[in-house]
Formats: sequence, C-alpha cells, structure tokens
Amino acid sequence: MPLSAFFVRRPVATTLLMLAVVFFGVLAYAALPVSDLPTVDFPTLSVGAALPGGDPETLAATIASPLERQFSAIAGLDSMTSSSALGTSSVTLQFALDRAIDGAAVDVQTAIAEAAPLLPPGMPSPPTFRKVNPAEQPIFVVALSSETRPLSDVDEYAETLIAPQIAAIDGVAQTNVLGGQKYAVRVQVDPERLRAQNIGINEIDQFLQNWNVNLPTGQLFGATRTLTIKANGQLMNAAAFRPSIVAVRNGAPVRLQQVAAVIDSVEDTHSASWLFDPDAVHRAVLVSVMKQPGSNTLAVIDAIRRVLPRIRGQLPPPVRLIEGTDRAVSIRAAFRDIKITMAATLALVVFVIFLFLRSAPATLIPALALPVSILGTFVVMRLLHFSLNNLSLMAVILSFGFVVDDAIVMLENIVRHIEAGADPLTATLDGSREVGFTIVSMTISLAAVSSPCCSSAAFSDASSASSP
Repeated sequence: MPLSAFFVRRPVATTLLMLAVVFFGVLAYAALPVSDLPTVDFPTLSVGAALPGGDPETLAATIASPLERQFSAIAGLDSMTSSSALGTSSVTLQFALDRAIDGAAVDVQTAIAEAAPLLPPGMPSPPTFRKVNPAEQPIFVVALSSETRPLSDVDEYAETLIAPQIAAIDGVAQTNVLGGQKYAVRVQVDPERLRAQNIGINEIDQFLQNWNVNLPTGQLFGATRTLTIKANGQLMNAAAFRPSIVAVRNGAPVRLQQVAAVIDSVEDTHSASWLFDPDAVHRAVLVSVMKQPGSNTLAVIDAIRRVLPRIRGQLPPPVRLIEGTDRAVSIRAAFRDIKITMAATLALVVFVIFLFLRSAPATLIPALALPVSILGTFVVMRLLHFSLNNLSLMAVILSFGFVVDDAIVMLENIVRHIEAGADPLTATLDGSREVGFTIVSMTISLAAVSSPCCSSAAFSDASSASSP
C-alpha cells in the first residue's frame, strides 16, 4: 500500500500525527538558539606570552620563533600565525576541522613545555593558551567612564567587579577588558643624572626587582607562643618609591628621585579606548562579551541586561556604566522582517491558490501543509543542533516554494480525477498514487542540489575544469 494511501485511509491517525508535529514544532522553535549567523566553530587555539619591556623584534626572535618550531610538529595543524608587539607576543594555531580541540590542546601544552628552556628567563610567567573562535564577534559591550576618577580606578572596577559577574552568566564564554588602564608606577630615568652619580641602568633594574617584593619572612618560636613575622616590602605607589635608596656613592645614599622621575601611571600608555557621546568624547574602559557556541544570543543579552542594574548599584557615583554595542538590536530587527516576509509569503500563496482553484476546501490543504511542514522543519533543526539565523530562516522561506509546488501538483491531480467523475476517496487514492513517487523524487533532488556537499563538489568540478 502506498504511503499516501495509509494516511488517506486513517484520517484520525493522520490528524493526531499532524497535531504532534505542530506541538513538537512549537517546542523546538522555542528551544532553538537565535543568532545572526550560523555557528562556525573552528578548532583554533591562541598562545600568548609576555616579556615586559621587550621590543617586537626581540619577542619575535626569542619567544615566537621557538614556539613556532615546536608547534610545527603538531599533527593536524592547518595554519599558524604569530604577532609581536611591545611586551607581548601571540601565536594563533588553527587546526583541521576533523581535529579534536581537546587533543590539540594537550599537544600545544606539551609543545609549550618543550620550548620552555629556549624562552627568555626574564618572563614573569610561562606562555598560556586558550580556545578562540576567529569567526565569533562580541555580542555586547559596556563602557565605563568617569570625569573625576583616574582611569586606573575605572579599570579596576571593570576587572574585578563587572567582568566576573558578566562571565558567570549562563551562555557567556568570556569577557575581555579593552583599553585596559591597570595601575603601575613608571620610573623614567635621566641618563645625565645616572652618569653624574656613576650609576648604571642595570642597578636601577636590580633595585626595583630586589626591593619591591612581598615574601614570607618566617616565624619566631618562643616557650609559650609562636609569632609570625610579617615584613611587607612591596611599594604600592610612586611616593613610596621616590625616597628609596638605589646605591651609595662617596658615603652618601643616592635615592631614586635623584636620578629618575617617578610617577603614578598605568602599565600600557599606548592602549586606549574612547566613548563617543553626542556632546563630547571621553576616555573609557570597555568590557566586551563573547557568547558560548550554540547559545541563544538574545537570551544571553537579556540575562546581561538583568544584571546591569545590580552592577550599577555597586559602582560609585562618579563612574558611569553605559551600554554600547548590542547585537540583539540587529537580530531582532532581522527576525521581525523575516517573520513579516514569512507571513506575507503564506498569505500570498494561499490567495493565489484560491484565485485559481476557486475552492475553499482545496485551498485549505496547502494552507495547512505549509505551517505544519515548517514546524516539522524546526524539529529536525533542533535535533541537528541548528540555530535560527538569517541564513537558516532564508532557507525556510525558499522552501515555501517546494512545499507549495508539491501540494499544488498533488491537489491538481486529485481535482482532475474528481472532475472526471470519480468519488473523492477514489480520486484521492488514484491521484496520490500517480504523482506520489514523482513528488518524492523531485523533492529529494531539490534537497540534494541545495545541500552543501553537492554545492562544494560542483564548485570543485568547475575549478578543475577551468584549470589548465
């Protein structure tokens, strides 16, 4: 018995099946993640290393090159790029799509350990690596600005208050502080004063390393009690550094303020970000938010917005928190346009069918087939871990034509039998049997032509044919 005859002879089972498709389709639609573009998760790792004070050429030769030599032996490595700037160096490793990112991370960690003896001994910490997605963009950005507080205080609020709370939200992958202004004391030595005092720059460097420490000192054990010795040798601001003794010359101490200008500043004076208000431009610190692959962009942004009032209440009044880039605005606008397009498409299709068939029951069939088929598509999309985005919804709109074509071909053939004198049941069974295989084969052919594998294969064949 043909498949269509099974559903024709069992209307109750067919109705229940369609209701189940509608029910699970609505649930799947609500559970599908929403984004502007499909999630493309490339297996990519980023390795970062720091050497304060190092110029880009030195970092490229002493850090990037040894790491690249070790990484080049990792299996499945597709491409490797490195960049070096003042004090920092990074290497980006992109692996083949069939390479497991967890296995690649283990190989990268092993390569870093093997390259450790070749790296400069003055590095404050060994190189670190993290998973990145080059196709991912920030979904939300907040800015911190203040007219009275220094930017180092604003940066501390961003690092310790805002970024951790947003990172703890479900669906957030990581938060990045842009234009960071971490507090630091800058020592600007005067070469003429150093020469006059017969002091080398190496002595200044050794002084800063030896006297700005915070190490455990020990304990004193007595007969009845034990005392812990605490000697905090860490200098916290420029005022504490200035009177420090650098060296002794001719029996007189030479203090740091005599040979250098010591100021309260930030670690990186060449990194900055600005906040553009309608009236003025202000220096600011930005916090960008990246979402986890497969998470719902709109749900994540809504969760961030619910946390922002609480964060604002924890900030002092001089610090302003301003919302910046919000991907939800463009996504909601695109979805609103797509929904209008889908509704208009459905209305026009039903109107055209009724215009030509002049039969309300006949028009009802494709009018029901369209939404039921689309809801069934949402179930399959959920099972295949697809997302609702501009491309997938555009494909859904294009598939309206496939569904309508199939419904019209089947309906027209059944109406032809009825006009020839057959009763509705016989006409439905005969008409569906005659064109059922044709409709199925045509639909499969259209789906095969539209599939990515066939498109890429056709592109490869065309490239091969055009090559000499």
